[in-house]
This record gives sequence, C-alpha cells and structure tokens, in this order.
Amino acid sequence: MSLAKNVEFLRHFPKLNGFNGLGSYGRSAVSGAQSPLAEISVFGTNPGALKMYAYVPDALPRASALVVVLHGCGQTAAGYDFGTGWSTLAERYGFALLMPEQQPANNANTCFNWFNPGDIARGRGEAASIRQMVARMVADHKIDSRRIFITGLSAGGAMTSVMLATYPEVFAGGAIIAGLPYGIASNVREALGGMMQSTSRPAGKLGDLVRKASKHKGPWPKVSVWHGSADRTVNPANADEIVKQWLDVHGLPAAPMSSGEVHGHPRDVWWNADGETVVESYTITDMAHGTPLGLAGNDERYGAEGAFLIEAGISSSYHIANFFGLTDRVSPTSEAPKPAPAAKIVPSAATESLQSSDLAARLWSRTHKPVRQPTPMPREPKRRGIDVGAIITRALTAAGLMK
Repeated sequence: MSLAKNVEFLRHFPKLNGFNGLGSYGRSAVSGAQSPLAEISVFGTNPGALKMYAYVPDALPRASALVVVLHGCGQTAAGYDFGTGWSTLAERYGFALLMPEQQPANNANTCFNWFNPGDIARGRGEAASIRQMVARMVADHKIDSRRIFITGLSAGGAMTSVMLATYPEVFAGGAIIAGLPYGIASNVREALGGMMQSTSRPAGKLGDLVRKASKHKGPWPKVSVWHGSADRTVNPANADEIVKQWLDVHGLPAAPMSSGEVHGHPRDVWWNADGETVVESYTITDMAHGTPLGLAGNDERYGAEGAFLIEAGISSSYHIANFFGLTDRVSPTSEAPKPAPAAKIVPSAATESLQSSDLAARLWSRTHKPVRQPTPMPREPKRRGIDVGAIITRALTAAGLMK
C-alpha cells in the first residue's frame, strides 16, 4: 500500500512519544474511543505468557461459534481486528471472537513463535496458552465445541498451522494467510529459510508432521489457504506446501477437484466423500505480504487498509467466515455495513469517509462493553521509547519505497 494510506491508517490510533508506531497501532481509536475487544486476565496457567482479548456480541445466540484470530508481526490484536473487520463480522453474524496477543517480552517483533519447539508442541508454551483461552471462552459463553475455528496472518498464519496440528480435535477448521506449514522449522535459521525459499517436501512427510503432533486420528479440520503471488516476505510456494500437507492428512489427491476465480483471483477446491469442501486455496494475484481486503460476496466491506492489510478486491475475512459456515444467519440487532469503493485517501476527509461507510469504524467510534463479558477492558499500554527511525524505515519498506 502507499505510504499515504499507511499514515492514514495509523491516524486512527494514539501517539506514543509523538509518533504513531507500526508496532503499537490498534490500542484504541481516535477521540478516546475504545476497541470493542475486552482483555481477559485469567484463563489458566498461561505458559506462553500471551495476552487474551475477546469480543462477544450483546445478543450472542446459544451454542454459537468461536473464531480465534492471530495477528501478524508488528501488530496488536486490536489493530488487526480494526484492519480486518472481524469484530464487525462477529456482531453481524452472531459469533464470539477470541484474539490472542503476543508480548514484546516473548518476541521483540511481537511475532508468535511458530518455530520455537517450546511453543509449538501440544500442552506447551504459546500453543497451550491459546488452547486455555479457547477453554475459557467455551466455558464462559457456552460455545458449540463443534464450531471452533482459527485464522491468522504471517506468523499468526504459521501459528494457525501449529494449532490445527497440535489440537486438531478442538478446531473444526482454519484459514492460513501468508503462513507456513506446521513443523518445518525448529529455530530462527530454519524459520527464515522456510520463509525465503520454501523447500519442497514430500506430501507424506508433511502429513506425518501433523499426524505426529497429537494422538488424534481424525476427523481433521478443514483448511483454507490464502497467499499473495507477489509476496516477498513469505515465499508464495509455502501456500502449496500447506495445501500439500493437509491434502495428505485428508487423504486427497494433489490435483484440484475444481478450479475457478473469485473476484478475479484463482481458487482451487478439494472436497471429501460427502461433498464437503475440506481444502481450498486462494492465490491473490500480484498481492504482496498481507491480508487481502475488498468487497465481500454480498457487496459489503469489512476492515480498513493499513500495514500488511491490503486492498485486493476480495474480503478474505468474509470469505473465511463463509468457509467456516458462519454467514448463513444474520444477527437481528446488527447493522449491515454499507457498500463502499476502495478508500481514496484525501488528507481532510479520509477519516470521516471511512467512519461513515464502514461498520468496523463505527464499532470503534463508540465505547463498546460486551454485556456478557465479565472481565475489564484493556489496560492502558505502558509507554516506552520508540525508535522512530526504525519505524519510518519499516513504513517505507511496507509501502514499497525502500528495499
């Protein structure tokens, strides 16, 4: 995205030491309004030392679904929610939302540690913390245990692979955006190698990595894979490896059973013996590293452009929710987002235009406390010094103005 659009996105969030930092956006919106996410401070032993945020619509249906959303590096739970529109979708279609957040003490770039053996094994580290968060949400809100899903971007996408592999009995499905297969790295060097080169591995070996991650013997989660064809951060070949991994787990052939286009982007589909789509793969043409944004299948718009949140003519959040089977029922108390063209950044009117056309912005423009959420709202983040030069460099790199 352009530097102007990146700066416009950051205007929605508070300044720290006089500069809107890429790693700090998303704590709250302009004019002192709060994110719809609420922090939950107690959810188990939390061996991975993560933070837990959640959003529960006021009129949550009985036996509702739960979607777990994992942000990417340099992002926060609230910032990623604002950019992708997941809380808007949760209110519109009546499901609960869980958004774990990484802490700088665990990873300086706030990436989930998808390559660290102590964080990606069942019952250990960050994977166990996320599992404990899910258990808290199920207990508090009587979630249907058969309708729990997970998605994430980049390191969050790779961590989605981890959760699907280590807790396959918990998740009915997952969506991996610009991520990597489970089990291909056990240290930083291997992680970087996988991101840049994506070594091709036999399908059986990739499938074995999942099968050995737990004692589960099936059924297995369904998986949606999204990747930009021009991604220079995580090699697009990783999408093929993720698909290969889960096709092997599901016992499906390598050749797609159906191929077509959705909003101009190629989509391959595989289904099981019952005719249910269990693996799908979207290739977002000419898109760099990030989450695809655009009009949904119902001509509504969710989220807002920002760093690694890219206008691509297709709303990945909506299509993922649809893949999870969550868009059939519309909550009677929700307000439908109005159709809107891709935002054109005009210095004086951009924010007003966004807030008038996007329900995500309207959700953020009011203080929202989920009635059924007993825990306090997020604490004020601790102020600390920011390397302004590094932030500007990252912004320019994201904008394609610097290599």
